[in-house]
Amino acid sequence: MWITELSEEDLEQAAVLEQACFGSQAWSRQALADAAVNENALYLVMKEEAEHAPFQAVTDPVLVGYCGVWLSFDEGEIMNVAVREEFRRRGCAGRLLEELLSRAKERGASRFILEVREKNLPAIRLYESLGFERAGIRKNFYSDPKENALILLKEI
Repeated sequence: MWITELSEEDLEQAAVLEQACFGSQAWSRQALADAAVNENALYLVMKEEAEHAPFQAVTDPVLVGYCGVWLSFDEGEIMNVAVREEFRRRGCAGRLLEELLSRAKERGASRFILEVREKNLPAIRLYESLGFERAGIRKNFYSDPKENALILLKEI
């Protein structure tokens, strides 16, 4: 597996993964495309070579997951973190986020913020393992279903 910046060739798989993970809250393919070329955003993807049978044409790599951050001065707002279901609980999201934080730090970010569904305990545990701390709650932030968001912060 390897990590690289989101590119045009990744957009179809990223949009499908976005829809699978976030349903009615999903970003469109165009929104992801816009983020990929925005100088104030940084989106990374993790890929793995696709398995193929002997004598079969080599297929494109599988997009395992992606994550993104929007940068403003010294702050980064983490917007999307998604991993294909069959790759979850294998450390992929953690590796992606560590790389995202590192690259964002190189671009001047020293403080990170994100929102996460209050009941998404696996994600909360992941973020806390990376040094994020609870900073507050946004009441009824999410819809479908309606749910509070925890606000998490990390200073580097």
